[in-house]
Amino acid sequence: MLELADGRRLDKPESPEAARAQLHAMSDGTHKLHSAAVIAENGAPIWRHVETARLYVRPLSDAFITAYVDAEWDSIRHTSGCFEYEGKGAQLFSRVEGSHFAILGLPLLPLLAFLRARKILMS
Repeated sequence: MLELADGRRLDKPESPEAARAQLHAMSDGTHKLHSAAVIAENGAPIWRHVETARLYVRPLSDAFITAYVDAEWDSIRHTSGCFEYEGKGAQLFSRVEGSHFAILGLPLLPLLAFLRARKILMS
């Protein structure tokens, strides 16, 4: 989940117009991206982890936002924050603090550590 500097939370955009509005709201700001995972056993959570990354969005011009949404709509329509960090969405940022995996949507390293501790994966 992407949380803007003002506390608003972004959902997946429903239209290119909504995507442009989200990018305008993100422009030249520092925002939080929360990524979480839960493992359940017999229907009860036995492990959970939340990681937060800080995303520093560079100032985005209207022309850039329009061109970006027009070119990337099929890829970004299913993402909150309108970006795929592993692709052209990386160009939205001036700096990022936090786990690369959490930004991609899964706190992978803590998950792997849990699986090794439970001997599900080899140490």
